[in-house]
Amino acid sequence: MKIIKDSVHDHIQVDGVARDLLDTPEMQRLRRISQLGTVSLVYPSANHTRFEHSLGVYHLACEALDHLNVEGRQAERVHAAAVLHDVGHGPFSHNLESLTHRRTGRYHDDVHDLLADGAVGDVLREHDLDPNAVADLVAGEGRFGQLVSGELDVDRMDYLVRDAHHTGVPYGTIDHGRLVRELTFVDGELVLAEGNVQTAESLLVARALMNPTVYSHSVARISKAMLRRAGERLLDAPETGVDAETLQRMDDYDLIVALRSCEATGEFSRRLDQRDLFKRAVWAEIDDVPGGIIEADHETIREFEREIADEADVDPEHVILDVPSRPSMKESTTRVVVNGEIRRLGQQSALVEALRAAQYSQWRLGVYSPPELRDRVGRAAVDVLGLNIDGALVREVRDGLDATLDQFVD
Repeated sequence: MKIIKDSVHDHIQVDGVARDLLDTPEMQRLRRISQLGTVSLVYPSANHTRFEHSLGVYHLACEALDHLNVEGRQAERVHAAAVLHDVGHGPFSHNLESLTHRRTGRYHDDVHDLLADGAVGDVLREHDLDPNAVADLVAGEGRFGQLVSGELDVDRMDYLVRDAHHTGVPYGTIDHGRLVRELTFVDGELVLAEGNVQTAESLLVARALMNPTVYSHSVARISKAMLRRAGERLLDAPETGVDAETLQRMDDYDLIVALRSCEATGEFSRRLDQRDLFKRAVWAEIDDVPGGIIEADHETIREFEREIADEADVDPEHVILDVPSRPSMKESTTRVVVNGEIRRLGQQSALVEALRAAQYSQWRLGVYSPPELRDRVGRAAVDVLGLNIDGALVREVRDGLDATLDQFVD
């Protein structure tokens, strides 16, 4: 048995297949992948990694399995899946996932090939575990896959607390001990036992507050968009020999070196290194955006960028259009037992609609450019996109939450 000191869960005991997996190259690579990508450009202490998060997920999975009285081979499969659930992440975590997915068709949780080969596959087979069965759990399949990847998964329970701890914000605080203790299976579905509507609401509220404050902070979005653009240029530069599959297996340091070494990405690399970021030329609310733009695919968005650049008479590389997907709230589908029957949290909690409305009001379309070009780019973007913002280049912040966020923005 190995005991590891953790900043969130204190002491974590690691044994069996989990202990052997930790020392594989595939898991050690996660030490070099930041949990929050470019969020450290907003919150300097947010330098925690996917490796320590994986340990936390394993710890909470062990506690949940103990509570559910799950032992033996099934418990070991879940232990392995919990440790390995992020092993498929590329550099800077989710920041480049949309780029690599377009070219490989795989997301980070599609790890069947990765688990079947190499040191990870060897360790799993040494413990008489089928790599495909573990990969299915990572993808959220089956009864116990819900525990690893679902509405009540231990992944979410760890990252909310861990991300709040390392950014220093108070919003991700949840009672993960109670959440784990109140988990139960009813007809094969993972649910929270009777009397835990408020427990489920706490998870929902924490995620709803962390999203605008941390995960979708405007500076984090701008730097993420710049990193994606740099990654795209890296893949399109023939002299680098880097394809999407190679990029997926890099760590943060590999990518930084590749971006610095490539002429096509040198300027973006310099800006990210020196935090010389693009600024908001447009920051538009959802009701100001014409229909169809939010659903536009990647090529359509790039065409919009070219049109905006042409209208503003600037280099197309000085325009980035950032269109988030429509607001969604996966946690609202959490299942809770109320008066002996299973209900979705969205059906039971009045908070859900209020949080949906808040999420809707926080949504923003962004157009980013170098500071000296923001006025020209902003005017052109309003015209090209047909935005209904009365000629204003930047939608002024009008509520207390966004006012709080703006204190972090240069």
